[in-house]
Amino acid sequence: MFQEQIEQIQGLRLHLIPTEKYKTNTIVFKMKAPLRKEDVTLRALLPYVLQSATKTHPTMMQLRSYLDDLYGATLHVDLMKKGEYHIITFRIDIANEKFLKDAAPLLSKALELLHEILFSPLLENGAFSTKIVEQEKRVLKQKIQSIFDDKMRYANLRLVQEMYKGEPYALDVHGELQDVDQIDAKRLYAYYERALKEDDVDLYVIGDVDIAEVKTMVERLFSFSPRKGNALNDGIRKTKAEVKEIIERQDVKQGKLNIGYRTNVTYNDDDYYALQVWNGIFGGFSHSKLFINVREKASLAYYAASRVESHQGFLMVMSGIEPKNYEKAVKIINEQMEAMKKGDFTDEEITQTKAVIRNQLLETIDTPRGMVEVSYHNVIAQRKRPFHEWLQGIDAVTRDQIVQVAKKIELDTIYFLTEKDGENQ
Repeated sequence: MFQEQIEQIQGLRLHLIPTEKYKTNTIVFKMKAPLRKEDVTLRALLPYVLQSATKTHPTMMQLRSYLDDLYGATLHVDLMKKGEYHIITFRIDIANEKFLKDAAPLLSKALELLHEILFSPLLENGAFSTKIVEQEKRVLKQKIQSIFDDKMRYANLRLVQEMYKGEPYALDVHGELQDVDQIDAKRLYAYYERALKEDDVDLYVIGDVDIAEVKTMVERLFSFSPRKGNALNDGIRKTKAEVKEIIERQDVKQGKLNIGYRTNVTYNDDDYYALQVWNGIFGGFSHSKLFINVREKASLAYYAASRVESHQGFLMVMSGIEPKNYEKAVKIINEQMEAMKKGDFTDEEITQTKAVIRNQLLETIDTPRGMVEVSYHNVIAQRKRPFHEWLQGIDAVTRDQIVQVAKKIELDTIYFLTEKDGENQ
């Protein structure tokens, strides 16, 4: 278990998680904004430009050399999508000076570096460095294009694009390829200034630290204007539409069958825990119905699994199959879904699934990154779920609740990526 203390400091939410478990301290800074077509590519580029150079460390080599001098501190940036939010993450891992002979103020230096990355980027003529922006644009284009080459990721993306057409959730975290070239240093800088003013900002400090000391450091370094908050309406419940079937042909040997469902349940809902247990029995783990019936018994799939997006109420079934097995695979996946709705699963499956979820949760909070991810669900959602409530909530799920949650799930889109001259229609 972990204890979290949350403080509001000058437009910033500070999350303090004191723990003696690690010899390092972890600092995580998150910026959250609604997914918007006009911003998504700018936003995908921004953190990579910010981590490339600062006023004091004007090249990536100098910045990385400075991190090495801080006892091999590391800096990572990341992008993610949670529901209809686009989230930028900066993470610094640094040795805890308590365990070093030379008691340099490392935590303070790491927070100062984060401040510099965010507030003192390398500028030229009142905008970002053109050279750095152009370099990161090339890298971003490669990232977006690489999705096309990884057919599993490509099929996941295409299902989401088709199922959520016209909705923000259809957007990919890396933005749109055709929009990258239109970005220049000036335009990106203008977006950066807006993001610093408007984004919801959260700072996590995890480690064996003095809480009062950290608060003083953060108050000294970080001052954001008051936030209005960018809470979205819970927009998951769309009117039931006809099931869409999308068949896309490319030069592939293995077909990718991805099926999207609307669960009509999110992290905010009472039956969220029941949905988690339901998914574990249906397709979340190696003992699940999809794995056993589609992959093992029928030998129809190279892989078959399902996952739930907690803030969107989106369920995706992913499978890799021989193109000729398309109809058989759809039929058997539908049968597993119907079996769940009828309560056709054993008490042993319920118990086993709860145990796996519990172990997974405990493993997650065993790392600083995992603690942040568990905590950050509560930032995104309107409902707060402390960690002990997760464990109790999963444990308390009944067979009847699993069946009731299954009945809410609606098939929305079937997407199949198959060979160019396949047998399937």
